[in-house]
Amino acid sequence: MSGGRYVQPVQIDVSRLVQRSVASLYAHLVTRPTGRAVRLAIESQLAEAGERSCSLIDLSEVTVLDFSCADEVVAKLLLRYLEADRPREAYFVFRGVRDLHREPIEAVLERQRLAAVGQREDGLFELMGSRGEEEHAVWRILEGRGRLEVEDVADALPSGEQRSALERLVRRRLVFREPSGRCHALSRLVQDLPPR
Repeated sequence: MSGGRYVQPVQIDVSRLVQRSVASLYAHLVTRPTGRAVRLAIESQLAEAGERSCSLIDLSEVTVLDFSCADEVVAKLLLRYLEADRPREAYFVFRGVRDLHREPIEAVLERQRLAAVGQREDGLFELMGSRGEEEHAVWRILEGRGRLEVEDVADALPSGEQRSALERLVRRRLVFREPSGRCHALSRLVQDLPPR
C-alpha cells in the first residue's frame, strides 16, 4: 500500500484564496489580517479533506509576501497542525517558492524553530527553515529515494544519529510514516497534483 492510500493530496492555490478572501485582484500577501484570512481559508479547505492530508500550498502566483503574512500563512499554519490537539492529520508542501518568498518564509520558520518542505520554481524540493545537519542529510536521502521501506532503514541510515534524525523528521511532519513503518518524502505524496 502506498502513502497515497493513507494521505489525501490537496492542492490549494493561495492567489485564488487572496482574491476570494480579501477581494483583491492582486496576489499580494501583505498585512497580518490578509495573512490570517488566507490561513483561515486554507484551514477551511482542510476541514473538507480527509482525516489525513498532504496539502500543496501553491505560492506560484503570489507576487508579494511580507513577513506578517509569511508568519500567518506558513508558521502559524504549521504550528496549528503540530499541536497535540490538531483538528486533523495534515502535512504541507509549499510550491512555487521563489527568491521573493524565501527571505520572509525562512525568517518566520527560523524564529519559530520550524521547518517546511518547499518546491522551488525549477521543480526541485528543499527543506527550509530550522533543521540540524543530520536532519537535513536524512531528509535529502529520503527525498532522493522517495520512500524508505522498514527493512531498508538500517542500510540507508546506518547510524543511530541518522535514525534519530528520521524520527525527528516524522515528528516535525516533514516525512510521512505509514502505520506499517514505511516512510515517504512529502514530495511524492503531492507529485500527481497538476501544476497550476
